[in-house]
Amino acid sequence: MFRATAHRTRVAVIAALTVLCLPACSPGQQKSSDGTARVKGPISLVYLQKQGDQQYFLDEADGARARAAELGVELKVVDVGTDADRTVREVRSAVDGGAHGVIVVVPDPAVGPQVAKITRDAGVALLTSDDQICTNLADPTVCAHQRLVPRVGFSGAQTGFEVGRRAAQEYRKAGWKAADTRVVSVWRHDVSVCRERVDGAAEAFLQAGQVATLDLGTDNTVAGAQQKVAATVAAERPGVRHWVVWGCNDENVLGAVTALQEAGVSPDNVIGVGLGAYLACRSWVSGRPTGMRAALFINGRAVGALAVQTVFERLRNGREMPAESFAPSTMVDAASWKTSGATCH
Repeated sequence: MFRATAHRTRVAVIAALTVLCLPACSPGQQKSSDGTARVKGPISLVYLQKQGDQQYFLDEADGARARAAELGVELKVVDVGTDADRTVREVRSAVDGGAHGVIVVVPDPAVGPQVAKITRDAGVALLTSDDQICTNLADPTVCAHQRLVPRVGFSGAQTGFEVGRRAAQEYRKAGWKAADTRVVSVWRHDVSVCRERVDGAAEAFLQAGQVATLDLGTDNTVAGAQQKVAATVAAERPGVRHWVVWGCNDENVLGAVTALQEAGVSPDNVIGVGLGAYLACRSWVSGRPTGMRAALFINGRAVGALAVQTVFERLRNGREMPAESFAPSTMVDAASWKTSGATCH
């Protein structure tokens, strides 16, 4: 009697396990420790980008498409602009559409917990590109390390430090005095990686001495920075003769340098150091004097390719995605940008 009952119990357990395994343990997929399925067949990815009309993100998308083609990955790129709500909707759409992985550049890091939950519940791999998000908090800057979603891009602190170091070199070479100089730091204040970049720049610039800083919030566009800086210059002059400019991206710095130029400030009295180089180079093409002294070239194509490769390795081979993976960057100027690989737009 006992043996018969035990036999029936074992059969029932095996049958139950078989039923449970049917969707998750099919020949095409094997679950990894974090619930993400390893995919043996074709892999489908969705790349959600903010501000897809900016050249850096256009380059990033091109790099992602090229690597996806090499790997045989089906890739869909979606521009969510600056719409955080649309980002969440597109993540749901990607999951409902059967995507195996989602790469996202969030317009607002506050959507991080929603995005993470949607993908986690569906067993879909999630990687952030460029901007950091947290799985349980709206602000990734106060997030526990283990709660940060893996990210591909570049180190905000390190790239900012490189910008600030070049600005300090230019400042010392110019021989300016702190009393009649202002640093203009232009960036979108609700984007954590922007804070990392400008904080890194400020830290590096300290080696040149203490200079009063005007910290201006923008929407990270050329027009937004130009408008904000134009109003500030009018209020600060005539006591200020010299200006040092850095920001979250090329858009901010180009906008600020343009505003200074239109206010009648001579290029000799402006030290602008961009971040991206895809717009900064416009100032060098004509050969005319410019306040844009240098820019840190960040290869968007390399970032996009690295993002696709990272998720592919996770899905195909079960390889853990590193907490952060960085693409290389190079400081360029009017004399060196053409040989750096930078593309001017």
